Amino acid sequence: MSNTRYPIMYKGRSLGIVTLTIAQSLIGTIHVFSGLWLLAASLSAEFVISAQSPVVYSVYTFIFGFLTFIFASGIWLERSWGWIGTIAVSMFVVVADALTLAGLPSIPGIPRSAAVAEIVYSLIVVLYLFQPRVRMKYM
Repeated sequence: MSNTRYPIMYKGRSLGIVTLTIAQSLIGTIHVFSGLWLLAASLSAEFVISAQSPVVYSVYTFIFGFLTFIFASGIWLERSWGWIGTIAVSMFVVVADALTLAGLPSIPGIPRSAAVAEIVYSLIVVLYLFQPRVRMKYM
């Protein structure tokens, strides 16, 4: 009798990939709609010229959400561009949020209250994707 444990699979993908794809798709969708909503709200304000920070953050949120959603589909399809894109976006979030927490120049409008959670989540994603058994699927 063998004690070999096989990972839980769904449609040929491990539970980790399924969970990551769902989480990234959800995060991407939320950020796309939030970015559009924030952009519409900031452009309808009377003081748009004097308050460029909301516009920059709105565009950043939209682009982040769009890229996250696209790269999640690449992860699901087991494409190398999905793996590389997810790593790149996650590392960008870590750097931008770390700069925000340190009070250094970063994307204007990033909320400090969310920065720690975003850094932790992004590092978990990167560490998971760099596991040898996961990484070899995308290389």
